[in-house]
Amino acid sequence: MSKKPDRRLIFSVVLIFLAIPLTIAFGMSVLHDRRYYFVSVAILIYTMLPFLLSFEHRRPKAREVILICSLSAISVIGRAAFFMIPEFKPVAAIVIIAGICLGPESGFLVGALSGFVSNFFFGQGAWTPWQMFSFGIIGFLAGFLHQRGILNENRAVLCVFGGLSTFVIYGGLMNLSSALTVSPGFGQDVFWATFLAGIPFDLVHAASTVIFLLFIAKPMTERLIRIRVKYGLMEDKDSSAQ
Repeated sequence: MSKKPDRRLIFSVVLIFLAIPLTIAFGMSVLHDRRYYFVSVAILIYTMLPFLLSFEHRRPKAREVILICSLSAISVIGRAAFFMIPEFKPVAAIVIIAGICLGPESGFLVGALSGFVSNFFFGQGAWTPWQMFSFGIIGFLAGFLHQRGILNENRAVLCVFGGLSTFVIYGGLMNLSSALTVSPGFGQDVFWATFLAGIPFDLVHAASTVIFLLFIAKPMTERLIRIRVKYGLMEDKDSSAQ
């Protein structure tokens, strides 16, 4: 069995959990959050590298790129469609579905793209890299757990994962971002005050993810898996030959 997919996964983990946090920290400490476009584009570049490495042993298919862009566009449109309800958004649900159906690297890419592009409508700022990172991690984790057989397409399982990941990962990281960028002094008191103040919003966001997964997870996963199998998308040459 080929070891290359494992190397690619390790490379992805290093980029996502080391390079991206260090880039965000660099933007905060050195650039003082004034070059958030630079940090956001750097995150997109990091995010695209593992996705591009999946084409190491085969030619990329236009359908794969179109599928990634389409899912990102759906999440952006969905976020804009519910602009009148704070934190009630389908983005995390769509990112989770992308990770499960297309793999962890694609899940992270859809999450990062969704956060970046949608903020052209909602407003770019120092929070954009954090949102890209938060949505991306949720998509990557969903894909990783699915590949390991821990997370399946069962709606109840997806809803539990979606609610917890949205509340803990997205909510926790965005609250940390607020504590670091809004307050002049950072400490446990500042973090917990920010976290407690964000709980109502995080609960609404988590609940919206559960609701959207409840209604769209099954039809979307069935169609995406059918498309992936029909056109042989997101498959390594080595794995397809086995």
